[in-house]
Amino acid sequence: MSLLRRFFPTVRAQEDEELVDPQVVIRENCNEADKHTKELRIRLEECNNRVNSKSQTAETCTEELFDYLHALDHCVTNKLFSQLK
Repeated sequence: MSLLRRFFPTVRAQEDEELVDPQVVIRENCNEADKHTKELRIRLEECNNRVNSKSQTAETCTEELFDYLHALDHCVTNKLFSQLK
């Protein structure tokens, strides 16, 4: 037995078990179900469409992106930690 395995045991998933990241599932649910997150996603998409429709513009969608990601992370955080083992 190697020294690393002695101090850091490894855990293997069963072959037939499909591993699902709960954060991904919750993030998808928050993206659709949470009203505030959905509104911010729509605002971000509108900004992206507006910026992409212009050939030259100084406008960026950084504020909209940060607002959306903050709301999404807040929604996920409230639900994620109750599901972790």
